[in-house]
Amino acid sequence: MDRRQLLTGSVARPPRTGSMGPEYYSNATLRTHENKEVRFYDDLIKDKHVVINFMYAECEGACPLTTANLLRVQKLLGDRVGRDIFMYSITLKPWQDDPAALAHYAKMHEVGPGWLFLTGDQFDLDTIRFRLFRWDHPGLDFNIQQHTGMVRVINDSLDRWSMCPTSVRPEMLVKAISWVEPTKPYRMRMEENLARQALIDAQGALAYNAG
Repeated sequence: MDRRQLLTGSVARPPRTGSMGPEYYSNATLRTHENKEVRFYDDLIKDKHVVINFMYAECEGACPLTTANLLRVQKLLGDRVGRDIFMYSITLKPWQDDPAALAHYAKMHEVGPGWLFLTGDQFDLDTIRFRLFRWDHPGLDFNIQQHTGMVRVINDSLDRWSMCPTSVRPEMLVKAISWVEPTKPYRMRMEENLARQALIDAQGALAYNAG
């Protein structure tokens, strides 16, 4: 490998093994807040870039704050949501949150297209939650309060995962969502970094002159 290959990102990379498929994720039948039947892997995960969190509609703690913050993320991502990024909020209390309850919750928070709220069988939802958020500690894994404050980001086509607290600034969540995207060429990354630095310099100059 020479320096040019390293900097341009042209080094041959070993092939990835790809998605873990429905055998890992499960292909359980769920229902959306629009009362549509979907398969978890085939319809929601396969070859997609997804953002997943767990919540429940009657929550008076973290869930409303999480949804409000994710709504800001959705607005920052713009029309990418529903096109190449998909957002899913899965209920922790399916015995309370039927599609009608989730539809009311989504409407109340003015959620836009490309973001689905999901319910289903308790066993299936627990299976999905353990597969995506398991800590391997029963005291945490069986406590639903432990799973309302994190977001899981998955790019199934690359088998890349990341995770981030839902309480961080929306810009940081957008950055975490970008971590699973294909690596950009070196030149493009340098141009973006230079543009960011120019913006920082300009803001600094304005602040200095105003002072």
